Amino acid sequence: MLSLVTLLAQATAGQSQGGLFARPEIMMVLMVVMFYFLLIRPQQRQRKELQKRIDALQKGDEVVTTAGIHAIVHNIKDRTVVLKVADGVMMEFDKPAVATVIKKEASTTA
Repeated sequence: MLSLVTLLAQATAGQSQGGLFARPEIMMVLMVVMFYFLLIRPQQRQRKELQKRIDALQKGDEVVTTAGIHAIVHNIKDRTVVLKVADGVMMEFDKPAVATVIKKEASTTA
C-alpha cells in the first residue's frame, strides 16, 4: 500500500501543473515576442520615418537638432546640413544630428 502511494505521488510530481504556459521555454519565447512587438519594431519604424524625412530635407524646412537647437535649413550637402540659427548665424551639422523635421508647408499653414 505504501509503495502504491509513493508511485502515485511520483507520477503526479512529474507532471507539470498549469498547462502549456508553465513551461519556462514557452514563457521566454513569449517574452521575446512581446519585446519585439512592443519595443523593437516601433523604434525601427520611427528610425526609418526620420531617415526618410532627413533624406527629403529641403531649403527652408524648420528642424530641431538632437542638442535642441531650432533652426531653418539653409544649405544641404552630402553628409551635412547648414542651418540658419539666427540672422547671419550659420551652423553646420551632420545629418544624423537632426532630430525633428517640420516641413515648410506645414509650418505656414499652422
